[in-house]
Amino acid sequence: MEKKTLEGLTEEQISFQLILHSGNARSKLLQSLKQFREGHETVASDLLKEAEDDLRNAHDIHFQMVQQEASGETISFSLLLMHAEDHFMSTMTIKELVGELLPILQSLKQ
Repeated sequence: MEKKTLEGLTEEQISFQLILHSGNARSKLLQSLKQFREGHETVASDLLKEAEDDLRNAHDIHFQMVQQEASGETISFSLLLMHAEDHFMSTMTIKELVGELLPILQSLKQ
């Protein structure tokens, strides 16, 4: 998978990219949980892999922003950026929860 770069993007576009990738990951994580509950374990597994790819893109964007700021390059704070970061962080939490729930559901099936 090609690494996302921030070069040439406006601050608004960067925020929207972060929202896009974390939102896609969130949807796929929740869909994977539903698919697993319904007995479609292969589909659930595929969705988890897709969510990981989306989260990797979101993480790349987030990390590049942190690197820019650490190197002295100012990043403007906005409500949109705050929303994007919140979206990313809550998706990371959902990922951890789904990772804990799936083994529990698996053990209940057995």
